Amino acid sequence: MAKSVESNSSSNQKTKAKNKPSKPKAKKNTSKTTSAMEKFKMEAANEVGVNLKKDGYNGHLTAKQAGAIGGRMVKKMIDSYKNSHK
Repeated sequence: MAKSVESNSSSNQKTKAKNKPSKPKAKKNTSKTTSAMEKFKMEAANEVGVNLKKDGYNGHLTAKQAGAIGGRMVKKMIDSYKNSHK
């Protein structure tokens, strides 16, 4: 009897996997979009007073600093959206 429960369980898992919605495929970053985003990040970092390294690795940042940069980026994106939809 335990065998039928196991086979039922594995068939349920297969069914669940088939019913999951597929994830949308991410767009590939081109060098143009990557460099634009890097420039945007550097501008936001300068605005909040955080010095980022040019080589891309910034493991020295605290969570507070990284959050300030991300928060500024989001604020700028929202402001840009609002200004373009007036």
